[in-house]
Amino acid sequence: MSPVLPGDAAPVYDLVGIGFGPSNVAMAIALSEHNARVGRQETVTAHFFEQQPRFGWHRGMLIDDATMQVSFLKDLVTLRNPASEFSFLCYLQSKGRLIDFINHKNLFPLRVEFHDYFEWAAAKVDDMVSYGHEVVGVTPVVRDGVVEHLDVTVRSAEGLVVHRARNLVIGTGLRPRMPEGVERGDRVWHNSELLSKAGGMEGTSPSRFVVVGAGQSAAENVAYLHRCFPQAEICAVFSRYGYSPADDSAFANRIFDPGAVDEYFAAPDDVKAQLMDYHGNTNYSVVDIDLIDDLYRKMYQEKVLGAERLRFLNVSRLVDVKETPDRVHATVRSLVTGEETDLEADVVVCATGYSPVDPLRLLGEVADRCLRDDEGRVRVERDYRITTDHDLRCGIYLQGGTEHTHGITSSLLSNTAIRVGEILDSLVGRGAESASGQARPVVDGTAR
Repeated sequence: MSPVLPGDAAPVYDLVGIGFGPSNVAMAIALSEHNARVGRQETVTAHFFEQQPRFGWHRGMLIDDATMQVSFLKDLVTLRNPASEFSFLCYLQSKGRLIDFINHKNLFPLRVEFHDYFEWAAAKVDDMVSYGHEVVGVTPVVRDGVVEHLDVTVRSAEGLVVHRARNLVIGTGLRPRMPEGVERGDRVWHNSELLSKAGGMEGTSPSRFVVVGAGQSAAENVAYLHRCFPQAEICAVFSRYGYSPADDSAFANRIFDPGAVDEYFAAPDDVKAQLMDYHGNTNYSVVDIDLIDDLYRKMYQEKVLGAERLRFLNVSRLVDVKETPDRVHATVRSLVTGEETDLEADVVVCATGYSPVDPLRLLGEVADRCLRDDEGRVRVERDYRITTDHDLRCGIYLQGGTEHTHGITSSLLSNTAIRVGEILDSLVGRGAESASGQARPVVDGTAR
């Protein structure tokens, strides 16, 4: 089916967003607040396209007792606009829980509650997003050798429609990463699908789970499976000696400050590498100390009682997985002795993290106009705009995939509110204006 193309007289969006996770929800909110305080001629027209049928953020990991690892004040808006009606505190007020939350004396809400906050915020700007719409390609509109517009091809149940934009903001998130040589299957999961997969095992009597990984998600998976399947053995496999606690001390947390982005961006490459080495333990492959203590307490209690269900295979690595219809065979090798342990299990869960999605994968020939550094990484300006050749006049902004230029907060919530404000300032500063007043109205995601 041929895509529906925009006519020559069709208005052009100042900004088209690819993906509608928390970062682009925050972007939509910043745009909404900007447009509410400026005159009609200064509004920035925008629309976002999300392939999921509704808002969702790591739904498979919304374990009922798991908490956020960042303060609620690092919500979608507060660091940019403390008076915003889109804040987590305004959400609590709307739900009738503000006083209860204050009495709780806790900076870190339940993850399921923060997800509900995201859904609440996304619903307040749902006129700016089309769900069930997947961006499948971007092509340049070339006139006299210059690209001032991009055509964004979007696929939905109704077919293909092309939307024209002056700028893009890419917020496609991360993709689950599996151990080398291991593929997902009915009995080999990534932790991102834990709840939906584990829910399908209700009523069964699994005897053993193997959980691979040393980070927060891995430890949460171990605790969750241990609680929900009281007859099963839970084998935790990781290459470290034990879970490492996250460094959330006050001074170390300054690596997440907005000002730290400026310092990281300006630093020489060797200093960037040092900073990541020094402070990777604020975020990567580390576990909340309370959860570590709780798991150790359970393990010790089981030893005392003589009913050990928690088993830790440390300084070890998963080296082979073979799945059958009713079991999965996992081979774990000691990094010290080389001895291999064979585990027959019902499920292997790989809590092995995520990889950034290539931000240029949808850009087609536009990607050829995006510049890369000596290591092949995309070059990014301080305002999160990809460095392009001179003839590409459109801004292509990244929400994620900028760790090599902007530091550890590239894909984290800590700096989201500030980041979208900086992108908005860049858009406005570069002269983003609505063409002929308003962009085309959108009904059910189709421009008309």
